[in-house]
Amino acid sequence: MTKDPGDKVRDPDPFGGRPPIDQLDIGQRSYLVATVQPLDVTGVRTVTVGLVAWVIAFLALLPFYGTLRDDGRGWWLWTCVAGFGLGALGREYCRRREERLRSRPREQETSPLGAAGL
Repeated sequence: MTKDPGDKVRDPDPFGGRPPIDQLDIGQRSYLVATVQPLDVTGVRTVTVGLVAWVIAFLALLPFYGTLRDDGRGWWLWTCVAGFGLGALGREYCRRREERLRSRPREQETSPLGAAGL
């Protein structure tokens, strides 16, 4: 039985003979390294929170439009509108990315340090 070159085999020794990293010594300090798996985040929730924040900022500034305009800061409202618009585009991008990731099977993580790929 021959092996297909496209088949991925999980490395039995992901650290390449090195001991696993559980402590980093930098200068006079030692830092413990936690073995935590990276979060599976698509960004939809984060961008949605940003959208809500822009809407709240717009609504909070709206009663002060006259004062802002008189002081030359009317652009603050337009900044909120632009932030909302760009956030809406970003949310749609993240939503489509999430659908695309759900539609195809995920490959097994091979990096010993997670998504950093170190």
